[in-house]
Amino acid sequence: MFMDAKEVLARAKDDKVDFVEVWFCDLQGFLKSQAVTPRELERALYEGVGIDGSSIRGYMPIEASDMVAHLDPDTYALLPWRADYVVARLFADIHHPDGRPFEGDPRVILKTVLKECADMGYAAYIGPEVEYFYFKTHKEPEVVDYCGYFDIMPDDDATKLRCRTIEVLEQMGVPVEKAHHEVAPSQHEIDLRYDEALRMADKVITYRYVVKTVAKQHGVYATFMPKPLEGKNGSGMHTHISLFRNGRNAFFDPNDRHHLSDVGKHFIAGLLKHAPEITLLCNQWVNSYKRLVPGFEAPVYICWAQGNRSVLARVPIYKHGKEQAMRVEFRSPDSACNPYLAFAAIVAAGLEGIKKGHQLPEPFERDVYTAALSEEELAKYNINQLPGSLIEAIQLAEKSALVRRVLGEHAFKQLLSIKKEEWNRFRMEVTQFELQEYLPLL
Repeated sequence: MFMDAKEVLARAKDDKVDFVEVWFCDLQGFLKSQAVTPRELERALYEGVGIDGSSIRGYMPIEASDMVAHLDPDTYALLPWRADYVVARLFADIHHPDGRPFEGDPRVILKTVLKECADMGYAAYIGPEVEYFYFKTHKEPEVVDYCGYFDIMPDDDATKLRCRTIEVLEQMGVPVEKAHHEVAPSQHEIDLRYDEALRMADKVITYRYVVKTVAKQHGVYATFMPKPLEGKNGSGMHTHISLFRNGRNAFFDPNDRHHLSDVGKHFIAGLLKHAPEITLLCNQWVNSYKRLVPGFEAPVYICWAQGNRSVLARVPIYKHGKEQAMRVEFRSPDSACNPYLAFAAIVAAGLEGIKKGHQLPEPFERDVYTAALSEEELAKYNINQLPGSLIEAIQLAEKSALVRRVLGEHAFKQLLSIKKEEWNRFRMEVTQFELQEYLPLL
């Protein structure tokens, strides 16, 4: 159900709320917050809350720093772990003082893409599988369990943490579909029930905050760092996408051998075509590219298939009577991305395929992980690769008309500047690998 300002005020009164946290994100997806009291909540709901945009990286310079956070009443939820005060939260969109939506707000960017989607007659739904690690501290990646995929051990503390996290998420209105231990030691996954793309991006931000909060309360550290353990699988965010029109799944066709409609095929074709240039928005950190390497169940080669988990875009096998579940699973995003920008890029790439009628190539049915494809085979099957480093991803995004259009000029320039600075810091650092490899020899 959608709530309005009056309903929020009534709920806050019934809940005896002491503070309301106003949540929003910067371009990299870091959660920001400002608290208001119940006395100020009505004004905040109708007029917004002032913020200093110059203090948020990628927002505005100091000479034009006044901005307004406009609260979204439909995102009201209590933070159930607070014992000392009753605290609620509301997500906000950032606006200029004159009322214009701020073009550097990731939530506004996603809403712009979803409006284009709606104008084409579709609603985008997303269901992510978000992986993360538990470590003993934030100082080094010391695992808390040595379990593997789907493992469960007697008196498993990590499983208890995961269950408590699910309990908190459900209390906050974030339905969970399933959860399990992942492949690497101390690695876990909680899958969220699919929802409309904007609400899901809000839920991913909530999810990450809840995971970290519950872990801290129990004396461990949770991280969404894409590749914290050398030689082990990294943490992805396999992202399931479908488009609906008039309440029906626009990807489903009962007469197709893959049960995939032309709309679905064009969408996947657009996603594959634009995958390299949108990688920066799905995998934005230097460390992201330690995950995107062959051998650790992360996609490298740009191809698709049905049921095959080794490809970049997987279409789950159709189950009779489950046409509403027809979807594509895009497997490259990692769990440390900014979900607003990643979802915006994914949806925009697919819509581009629909608008331009991109043709879907034949599915690649072999196990891409173990195929050890030669350059000749890659050329034969017309299979390209995702960028192998942050700087490659930056360069591809910088040349992309799609990425520039999705982000808008302000966010496009700011994000590229931030990411280039990150790459420059990384490339100037002398790593432990270099010291061990070269110092004794050179």
